[in-house]
Amino acid sequence: MSVTNTTAPVLTMTRTGQQNSAGDSSALFLKVYAGEVLTAFEQASVTMDKHVIRSISSGISAQFPLVWKTAATEYAYINGSGDTGTTGIELDGTIIHKNEKVISIDGLLIADHFVNNLDEAMSHFEVRSIYAKEAGIALGTQWDQNVLQQGVLGARSATLVSGGNGGSVLTNASYGTSGATLGSGLFDAAEQLDENNVPESDRYMYVRPAQYYLMAETTDLINRDWGGRGVYAEGEVMKVAGVHIVKTNNLPISNISSSQVTTHDGNFSTTKALVMHKSSVATVKLLNLAVETEYSIKNQGWIIVAKYAMGHGFIRPEGCVEFKTS
Repeated sequence: MSVTNTTAPVLTMTRTGQQNSAGDSSALFLKVYAGEVLTAFEQASVTMDKHVIRSISSGISAQFPLVWKTAATEYAYINGSGDTGTTGIELDGTIIHKNEKVISIDGLLIADHFVNNLDEAMSHFEVRSIYAKEAGIALGTQWDQNVLQQGVLGARSATLVSGGNGGSVLTNASYGTSGATLGSGLFDAAEQLDENNVPESDRYMYVRPAQYYLMAETTDLINRDWGGRGVYAEGEVMKVAGVHIVKTNNLPISNISSSQVTTHDGNFSTTKALVMHKSSVATVKLLNLAVETEYSIKNQGWIIVAKYAMGHGFIRPEGCVEFKTS
């Protein structure tokens, strides 16, 4: 008489999201998601590598020292021919004006999603990638908006250091409708930056697509025979008057007066372009990108949150030039 083993076989399940087949079944998915958010964030932002970024490990603000230039004084002397000059001069130092700009953390910059079926969201990589991309774009867009708003506010600001230079504002009713006028204005802006002793490298002009393509249609700006930089067939303008041209939808063009972070508010309804040196605006970063998830029994789904903690402010207004129509 044979004996049949009726014990059901044990099913061993491999959870794709586990680390070393143990622990949280979503651990690896979460890290991949976070990486994709960061990638999308960096691709969406046009200002990330074009301004100052400082990371802090604790606290709510960071100080940026501002030091203005000194001067040299020429003293006369008595030479062998008997010419007289100043003698007995005692050198007691020259004043160098200094100040500081404190930039505080605005709070958390958040992009959040609700997913009602986590397993489906994890197993369908296309869906997860879409969520990650949209979160990164949202974070990058708000980052750029805050930085560029501070750039325009810097252009409108007086000097932060006694004896120094403030920002500059150029006004022309045709800045919004004429690429040639914008190009001419760039030379005016470059001249102003030169007079403010702003370094010639790392100068950028931020314009919306409408103004960008107006400039691209202006052959004076891109004709290589005249020293232009750009491609008419591709609609590209690369550089004018030593200033790199950056196309972005995040340049402020409205009256912003009700945001949660009021330090970024201002009336930008006539703003058409911004020229800004890399050293003009700074970002203080307290928390790097983090992604959190939490299951809600009440809503029968998962909350996914991508976040940063940072603040923004202008530190060298003399490196900012606003183009406006009125």
